[in-house]
Amino acid sequence: MEPQTRNGASADESIADLMRRLSEQTTELVRKEIELAKAELQVKGKKAGIGAGMFGGAGVFGFYAFGALTACAILALATAVDGWLAALIVAAVYGAVAGVLALTGKNKVQEATPPVPERALDSTKADVQTAKQRAKAGRA
Repeated sequence: MEPQTRNGASADESIADLMRRLSEQTTELVRKEIELAKAELQVKGKKAGIGAGMFGGAGVFGFYAFGALTACAILALATAVDGWLAALIVAAVYGAVAGVLALTGKNKVQEATPPVPERALDSTKADVQTAKQRAKAGRA
């Protein structure tokens, strides 16, 4: 019986055989790691899909709750004024809120556009200008 080393290779095994085994084992290890990664991503993808579906359901129920709240506000105002006027008041308030949100959103988008790093560009231009000036001073 041949003497064995700790990893199961025989002491007489050539370097070429050891390199071949290393290559095979490395390939097998990489293949198994890729399979493990695929399995993990499938599980995580399934959980993310379920979570996204739950967010969608929450959005639908939130929409229904907002509708019920609107009906409540109209009915509450209808105790003081006619029903059509209560609905008109609630609609006007919603319109005002929508207008404020739209204008605020428009301003935020305008602040963010164009999506160019202006400070970085200015700094780079200044660096180029400094380099040009030093190059001219070095020639003189």
